[in-house]
Amino acid sequence: MQRVVLHVDMDYFFAAIEERESPGLRGKAVVVCMLSGRSELSGAVSTCNYVAREFGIRSGMPCSGAKKLNPDAVFLPVRKEFYTTVSDRVMEILRSYADVKEDGNAFEQISIDEAFVEITEKTGGDFNLAFDLAMQIQNEIKEKEMLTCSVGIGPNKLIAKMASSIKKPEGITVVSPDKLEDFLWPLKVSKLWGIGDVTAGKLQEMGIIKIKDLAEHEVLDLVSTFGKTRGIWLKQAAAGIDDSPLKERDGSEQIGRIATLSEDTLDLELISPLLERLAEDVISKLDSRGLSFRVVTVMVINSNFRMYTKSRTLNHPVYSKEILLGTAREIMNEFLSESRVELRRLGVRVGDLQKRKGQKSLFDY
Repeated sequence: MQRVVLHVDMDYFFAAIEERESPGLRGKAVVVCMLSGRSELSGAVSTCNYVAREFGIRSGMPCSGAKKLNPDAVFLPVRKEFYTTVSDRVMEILRSYADVKEDGNAFEQISIDEAFVEITEKTGGDFNLAFDLAMQIQNEIKEKEMLTCSVGIGPNKLIAKMASSIKKPEGITVVSPDKLEDFLWPLKVSKLWGIGDVTAGKLQEMGIIKIKDLAEHEVLDLVSTFGKTRGIWLKQAAAGIDDSPLKERDGSEQIGRIATLSEDTLDLELISPLLERLAEDVISKLDSRGLSFRVVTVMVINSNFRMYTKSRTLNHPVYSKEILLGTAREIMNEFLSESRVELRRLGVRVGDLQKRKGQKSLFDY
């Protein structure tokens, strides 16, 4: 059966979330910055929307430089904890589409806003069905999170990853096995996923400019220059060959939920029901995948839209709603004792996730 892999890449993720939270930003140049705190715009651009990109603003450039390119742009600080909670929900959607293997879902999150999803079994190796499934994913994310994504479909991770950037935003690009040369060979070698600037520079010195040149180059020469492992990989990648499996990283994943309070408040009686519902949602997701957690994080956003987080690390991995809710309430009480500004939103997240290895009772804690 032909292998089918999707790479799902959220479109301008951080800036898109800010637009969703503040609809008045739509149509404006929005720049999300990783600020150093030394001055108002001291730091680098984390991401920006497509309006900002029309002015030449790009990720990684100094925020002050972005300001010069468009003085009217809206500059916002990164809210990593908030974006992570949104990412958790998006990744749960993607994971639900993945083939189920003996050791878990064929799913691999590679950053806060992108992941691989293998759908070989679900599609029977049919790339037309894969396209339909990609559309379902886009529609579900848009319906549930009001965000868009672009999808690359290929016979492996390498091709799917490269394909997802072809039609952005909200595009779907299919590269079936019979189209590998048509897709890869016209591209510059610097576009091959896994090749950095140093390697691209060395290849260019060897007269290898396009991926076609790399595919047709003598493998012994590549091995001589880059070593056996790297040289063989370069030759195979240029031909679109990639047998690497999808691997979910233990311990690095998180599951979280966030919601808005019915009214801005510091009243624990109004906060507690929502806190309990969020904890139930998180435990439900953990149960569905047989996971335990060791880190509990509570996030609050106040009426001034300032965000704060606190975390607790437990002695052992657990999967008890009582422990999760009790820990979340302790953290929330700390927030309420410190805050003089009413809370608007709150979230609960668990981390250091592990496969369950046997139940631990409350007595253990």
